[in-house]
Amino acid sequence: MLVNGMSRTQLLDQLDVLLSEPRESALRRERSAFDEAAHPFGERLVLFGAGGLGRKTLDGLRKVGIEPLAFADNNPALWGKQVAGLQVLSPADAAARFGRDAVFLMTIWRAQGTDRMSDRIARVRSFGAERVIPFAPLFWKYPDVFLPHYLIELPHRVIDQAADVRAAAALWEDGASRNEFLAQVRWRLRLDFDGLPDPVAHELYFPDDLFEFAADEVFVDCGAFDGDTIRSSLKRQPQFRGQIAAFEPDPENFRRLQAYVASLPAALGSRIEAFPYAISSSRKIVHFDATGGADAAVGTGDLEIQAVALDEVLAGRAPTYLKMDTEGSEPAGVTGAKGILQRHVPALALSIYHRQNHIWSVPNLVHELNPDYRFFLRPHVLEGWDTVCYAVPPARLRA
Repeated sequence: MLVNGMSRTQLLDQLDVLLSEPRESALRRERSAFDEAAHPFGERLVLFGAGGLGRKTLDGLRKVGIEPLAFADNNPALWGKQVAGLQVLSPADAAARFGRDAVFLMTIWRAQGTDRMSDRIARVRSFGAERVIPFAPLFWKYPDVFLPHYLIELPHRVIDQAADVRAAAALWEDGASRNEFLAQVRWRLRLDFDGLPDPVAHELYFPDDLFEFAADEVFVDCGAFDGDTIRSSLKRQPQFRGQIAAFEPDPENFRRLQAYVASLPAALGSRIEAFPYAISSSRKIVHFDATGGADAAVGTGDLEIQAVALDEVLAGRAPTYLKMDTEGSEPAGVTGAKGILQRHVPALALSIYHRQNHIWSVPNLVHELNPDYRFFLRPHVLEGWDTVCYAVPPARLRA
């Protein structure tokens, strides 16, 4: 079962080194990192990447009174056009015009990434841009404008939660999880993109090295999107005879989820129930940002939707596997499933990359609710994306 890696004692010793940094030192770093990297061109910026992150960066810079020089982008279809009123150049043209007297700010960092930040920066430098840095130090400098942004937050907040970080460190069951946890904490403190381990080989939410998705599973899919995880589960178990409860609050995603379930053979579709709800700690009305994509999230947006506690909606069922990928609502969702975790002890797959502290606060919460779980940490995409905490009942662990 154990994968090569550090022991608990080794992890705690190395964490002690990281977390012993004085709070004031972390504060100085977050305030100065961008200025030191960008000097003397801190307000002459080319944003490399005109996608969602690039547009967010542009909007934030304008709020603090900085107008970037241009976008640069790898997509030829954008060259010569404008995005949000800013000209888009090819990498070669941008480097020729601004490569010596501007900072190229790398604004490509996404869940679908197949390369590392250092690879992207090296390619931009190959065009002749002399100063290329990641976007994250800029976000540190202007936290009120940019943060939180997924797992990026101010590093001093890690120091402030050192006791909780250490508590979670003691939970990880194998060396691979401990290696990953240490690298993730270091990244939150120092933005060491290259220090994050490579993703695991197994499919997202289906950790073959830990436990098997059973044919009679009572599967609860929170953040079901358009049914993508259900599709994967049914491919793994073509003779599936269990039940599935799927929760998806985004109206467009829910429509597609319903269409997918309706397309299945009647005998199978009748065992899948779809709920148009967000999950939370209790029944309430919440604001929701309905994007029609995988990033739809509770807490922002003008749409008001129903949120529910799983203990209430699933009363009378005995879930055996519970997955949550709810764009930051995982702690509230776990709290609302307290009874399920204590009575039925389902295997858990919990996304913990949407906020800086979820990588320690979520496993700590599960452990508080039921100390019998065994905890594993697995990255499924490069650079922190799709990092999942698997909490597994001992009886389900593979030998």
